[in-house]
Amino acid sequence: MPEFLFELLAAILEPFLEAILELVAGAILDVVSRLVSGAFEALDEAPPFAAAFIYGVLGTFAGGCSLLIFPRHLVHPSRVPGISVVLSPLLAGAAFSTLGGFLRSRKKETTGIESFRHGYAFAFGMSVVRLLFAR
Repeated sequence: MPEFLFELLAAILEPFLEAILELVAGAILDVVSRLVSGAFEALDEAPPFAAAFIYGVLGTFAGGCSLLIFPRHLVHPSRVPGISVVLSPLLAGAAFSTLGGFLRSRKKETTGIESFRHGYAFAFGMSVVRLLFAR
């Protein structure tokens, strides 16, 4: 019975911990995009599919960088492999969308990653890299 509870806890925690890692990486990208806003303005004006693809590529880069800091899985992999690739980008995309909505309600300027589509693409790219290459 304790093994089952441990597996259940791992299956629940894995997506949340991955989402937190993706949010931290996305926040770093958000700060960088605000510092060098000229480079990201063209990305915000790109067609939605192209911008989402580029944010996905940036996510894969962030996933590779995260492997340098956290080379192992954050939680022992569950019996359902890849669940974090499904759930954590949804959680991260929702969090980025909420942040963007909060900033827009305060009349603040937002960046591209502060939308569900781009936040999800970034987190999905990062999740895939971590799933494939984390030990």
